[in-house]
Amino acid sequence: MVSIDNSVVAKLKKGSKTYEILVDSQGAHDFKKGKSVSLSEVLVTDEIFYDAKKGIRASEHELMEIFGTDDHEEICSIIIKEGNTPVTADMKREELEIKKRQIINLIHKNVVDPNSGKPHPPQRIETAMNEAKVRIDEKKSAEEQMNDVINQLRRIIPIKSEIREVNVKIPSQYAGRLQGIIRKYGRVLREDWGSDSLLVNMEIPAGLQEEFEIALNNIGKGTVDVTVVKVR
Repeated sequence: MVSIDNSVVAKLKKGSKTYEILVDSQGAHDFKKGKSVSLSEVLVTDEIFYDAKKGIRASEHELMEIFGTDDHEEICSIIIKEGNTPVTADMKREELEIKKRQIINLIHKNVVDPNSGKPHPPQRIETAMNEAKVRIDEKKSAEEQMNDVINQLRRIIPIKSEIREVNVKIPSQYAGRLQGIIRKYGRVLREDWGSDSLLVNMEIPAGLQEEFEIALNNIGKGTVDVTVVKVR
C-alpha cells in the first residue's frame, strides 16, 4: 500500500453522492491507462469514503446498491478508471512533453518542405514550435491540435500539407508479405493483379513516402517500385 503522506484523493460522482479513495497520483493514472500496475501499488487503503479528509466512510449497503458489488478493490478500480484523480506538476509536465512529441511526429509524417518535397526533421519542427511559442493544450489530443500547430509554424518554416497518390508495383512473390505494410502506411484505393506482380494504387501522407519505400524494399529486396501519380 502507498504512504498516506504521498497520496491524493480520487473521486467519482454517482447519483447525488461522491465516492472518494486515497491513491498515489502517478500509480492511479498509470492504472487508468491500462499499464501493468497492481492496486496495491496505487491504494493507501481500500476503504471508500464520502469524505476522505474527514474520514467519513461510505455505507456498505449503499456501495452494494450503487456499484453492484461489495468488493472494495473492485469498487476502487471503478473509481480510478471512471473518476478523477489530481495530477501533480511533474506529471503534467511529462504528459505535455509526450503530447508535444506526438504532435511533432504527426507533423513530420503529414507535411513537407515545399522547396525540397521532403519532410522536415523532427528537431527542426521542434525548434520552429519553440520559436512560434506554440502552446500545447493538455485537454486536446495530438490529432486535434496538429492543424492549428501547422498554421502557427507557417510563419517560421516553409511547410505544406500533402497527400500523395502512388502506384506500388510489387513482384508477386512478395505481395502477400507486404500487405500489412501497405495498409499500415496508407489507404488502398485499388488493387490489380498482373501475371507476375500486384499493382496497388493508394494514398499516403507525403512525409511517410521515404520511410514507406524503405519498409517495402527491406522485404522486397529492392524490387518494389513506388511512383507518385498525383499530389493534393
